[in-house]
Amino acid sequence: MTINIILLGPPGAGKGTQAGRLVADKGLVQLSTGDMLRAARSSGTEMGRRVAKVMDRGELVTDEIVIGLIREQLEKGGKGFIFDGFPRTLAQADALGRLLAESGMALDAVIELQVDDEALVGRIVKRAEESRAAGQPVRRDDTPEVFADRLREYYKKTAPLLGYYYAKGNLQTVDGMAPMEQVAAQIAAKLPA
Repeated sequence: MTINIILLGPPGAGKGTQAGRLVADKGLVQLSTGDMLRAARSSGTEMGRRVAKVMDRGELVTDEIVIGLIREQLEKGGKGFIFDGFPRTLAQADALGRLLAESGMALDAVIELQVDDEALVGRIVKRAEESRAAGQPVRRDDTPEVFADRLREYYKKTAPLLGYYYAKGNLQTVDGMAPMEQVAAQIAAKLPA
């Protein structure tokens, strides 16, 4: 049995952390669009060459290319997939639905990590401080100003997916402000056995 889920929530909500746990605990494949684009670019495949051309011009990769990369991953199969960073828009959500149907798969759950925006800013500042203290580079987007821009972008483009998936009966919520272990337990309780 495969399990296919989308993790939704604003930047800094802990989606990547929880996706990593699901990979380790359930053997699911995390489909992070950023990671997939970087891997495709260096792969030497036809799709990789298309991605490289777009990225080299400094342009955003089209939905068509992202869907193509996801299609390639789905064709490889596995125990299931965690969609991380995709879909970001209603058009992408429609495209993902069609792609899953074409592949004979279904979406089992869309899990929203509900968080407090002000607390997220605190998380970002703390993450930057921890990186500095460990002698690691600080992510460019780990500043309150850049984070505020990312948060606005999330609410403008991605938050409408909450209503979209609620109307389809897929949306479930967890308290993203709880400790990591509790968030992981809440997510596990929402997934098919």
